[in-house]
Amino acid sequence: METIIRDFYGKIIGRIEIKPNGDKVVRDFYGVIKGYYDAKQDVTRDFYKKIIAKGDCSGMLLNM
Repeated sequence: METIIRDFYGKIIGRIEIKPNGDKVVRDFYGVIKGYYDAKQDVTRDFYKKIIAKGDCSGMLLNM
């Protein structure tokens, strides 16, 4: 499943791919991976797989 993220004006700024196990992959407008959410560990990771937050903060990765 995929969720499209739009700005106030309706322009697509990114996509969040949700896998069946609850993990998420966050991509920007160009399809470049910005980070990941690991549902099992309940942590958000950046592109380099470094933990940047506890919990699901996948939406904030689009602002990085």
